[in-house]
Amino acid sequence: MPMARIKICGITRVEDALAAAQAGADAIGLVFHAASPRAVSIKQAGAIVQALPPFVTVVGLFVDAPEADIRAVLERVPLDLLQFHGEEPDSFCQRFARPYLKAVRVRPGDDLNALAGNWPGASGILLDSYKPGVPGGTGETFDWSMIPSQRPWTLVLAGGLQADNVRQAIDMTAPWAVDVSGGVEAAKGIKDVDKINAFIHEVKRV
Repeated sequence: MPMARIKICGITRVEDALAAAQAGADAIGLVFHAASPRAVSIKQAGAIVQALPPFVTVVGLFVDAPEADIRAVLERVPLDLLQFHGEEPDSFCQRFARPYLKAVRVRPGDDLNALAGNWPGASGILLDSYKPGVPGGTGETFDWSMIPSQRPWTLVLAGGLQADNVRQAIDMTAPWAVDVSGGVEAAKGIKDVDKINAFIHEVKRV
């Protein structure tokens, strides 16, 4: 099993993006959803991306955003990958000439292989915890045993990950990547450098 890639999501400050890159993160996530406490403006996002060193993937997160709003971001922020957390169908997600992740909030009894099949164009399926009215960033884990070991899609694991459980999560699910936000924060939208380093250290120990 190759080492899981690491995405630090909910970046709102240049210094946090640099801390993630310097610690060894493969990607950062920028939230373009105004209702989120981790939301960034186009201006903030542009400053963060401009400060990043090369070879760090920049992911833009959207929740049922109008097509025009997404295109307005793409005109000014060079996103490498899109991440959709709402009810967006595959046909919509493929409109933007970017690879995309589709987030699926896992509920008890879900057939995850069947659900993933709804987005055949996705580069990966990001599994997150279900919480009513919350499209992501719940800070809660879900039952990892629900994830099928045989799956024809690429798994990005999210939901309540932190330094003290990420090794177990990787051992159980063998994801392509892990995605963390609240688990490396001092406060919502403000990252903690020590927590970032501890998280990445644990992933690399697997």
